[in-house]
Amino acid sequence: MEHSRFLDCLAADFARLRAVAPTDLTAAVPSCPGWTVADLARHVGEVYVHKTLAMREGAEPDQWPPKELADSEPLALLDRAYAELLDEFAARKPEDPAGTWYAPDQTVGFWIRRMAQETVIHRIDAELGTGQPVAPVPADLAIDGIDELLKVFTAYGVGEWGSYFTDILDGSPGRTYTVRTDGAAWRVRTGPRLFTVEDGAGDGAADVTLSGPPMAVLRWVWNREGAGEPSGVTVEGAPEAVEELRRCIVVATQ
Repeated sequence: MEHSRFLDCLAADFARLRAVAPTDLTAAVPSCPGWTVADLARHVGEVYVHKTLAMREGAEPDQWPPKELADSEPLALLDRAYAELLDEFAARKPEDPAGTWYAPDQTVGFWIRRMAQETVIHRIDAELGTGQPVAPVPADLAIDGIDELLKVFTAYGVGEWGSYFTDILDGSPGRTYTVRTDGAAWRVRTGPRLFTVEDGAGDGAADVTLSGPPMAVLRWVWNREGAGEPSGVTVEGAPEAVEELRRCIVVATQ
């Protein structure tokens, strides 16, 4: 996706989040246990501030969050932080340097992509919390979100912080997964200290196959499916193998 496209998606999903959140700030967010919609709004605002500072200062802030953010009303913080984030993006080029936690990409463009994906997931959280219909996710954004989660969060996380995955992967017999959606597919391999992702479905049978429309697969991998609603994702494979993938993703995205 082009960076301009990410910014368009960011704007649309922020607008939806901002419209939905005030309808019930006290509602519990089922996809973020322990949070209310107000907590969710505050979190997104704090994330925007954090990434703005990462671009300004060239490194992610060490001490977080600042005490003063806790005194801000959640929606006011969200609005202010979003405006400052957009100003920072407008003042820089995507290829300009910026501090990120992902060593292969230390650019502003990383944060443009990441904030578009962060925002679409959290607007779904707000919709689930307030009981509003979950608005469609464009196919290109959903496919990119699946790709980011598998490669940038999970594969990179296992490679860099493997000790967090020891309980999950050290006993793995070595498994293969095919994740397939309209226009894209990924082949995942797991094993002791191993989590790799390749584009394409690969050759041969997989231990687990996940397939469905892009939005449905995005919601499945991010654990953002609504309780009691049809999944839209077909999962084929042994439950313990599915659980191995799910647990890796959960640890990588905490």
